[in-house]
Amino acid sequence: MAVLDGKTRRFSGVFAPVITPFGENLSPDAGRLITHCRWMLSQGVGLSVFGTNSEANSLSADEKIELMDALVGAGIDPKMMMPGTGCCAITETARLTAHATRLGCGGVLMLPPFYYKGVSDEGLFAAYANVIQRVGSEDLRIYLYHIPPVTNVPLSIGLIDRLVKEYPTTVVGIKDSGGNWLNTSAMLDQGWDDFRIFVGAETFLLDNMRRGGAGCISATANVNPAAIVRLYETWQDTGAEGQQQQLNLIRDTFGKYVVIPALKACTGHFSGDARWDIVRPPLTPMDTEDKDTLISALNNLGFGMPGLMAMTEPAA
Repeated sequence: MAVLDGKTRRFSGVFAPVITPFGENLSPDAGRLITHCRWMLSQGVGLSVFGTNSEANSLSADEKIELMDALVGAGIDPKMMMPGTGCCAITETARLTAHATRLGCGGVLMLPPFYYKGVSDEGLFAAYANVIQRVGSEDLRIYLYHIPPVTNVPLSIGLIDRLVKEYPTTVVGIKDSGGNWLNTSAMLDQGWDDFRIFVGAETFLLDNMRRGGAGCISATANVNPAAIVRLYETWQDTGAEGQQQQLNLIRDTFGKYVVIPALKACTGHFSGDARWDIVRPPLTPMDTEDKDTLISALNNLGFGMPGLMAMTEPAA
């Protein structure tokens, strides 16, 4: 499950980059987002809204602020939220980060400015430092977001080390979505004091827990939350290897498709709400043939999303 340590105010556990529902006019649907977040919380998963699989970079800052306000206003505990706030402009990053912090979010997940390539560690350090200074809050907790396959802007061990040493109570963790276990392992070897290292896929969850990692922040936690949480909670049990293998089968099934439309198609099928198929361009919905193949493969694996349909409001 997702946990916020009461003393250190640092996260551990399983988080989902929450998929964002849209209406026919492509506007975010706050009501359906609230329902999906409530279901995931009931499964023990924390909420990393505005992550990669949330279509975050297809949302404006104003839309993100409105959705954060709607979630908290609906009674979603902000302490269980780790919103993605990293943007290309440091002013926009600071605005989103400050708002999340004021709402009481347990932390934020922060991409580096990702438009310019080949930037130096000095430039990246300056960007993060500027945001921290602009927000100016002792309550701020930043989880760095390393995802070079998408950003082409990697966060080096040296950069992380400098940030941790300069801001030890603010820069408190990282999501490593590089897809390279050796890189995660190198981070774990650094021995940073209570620095929370999350892997970006449950594929590496067991290895991460065995090495002292904090958990995972995974796209498929949107659809397979309880099983991922179970491995997080029982990783020391004798059946952990078998659990990991089953999680990998589910993950690999989604990996055969464009992941965001596939996650939404799956959620739409198991909730009975086909509106979940809607994505913002340039993404396109999953076609019927691929969707049928995906659902058939999941059914063959004994997959389900128990309790989701009962929480879903019928389409108007």
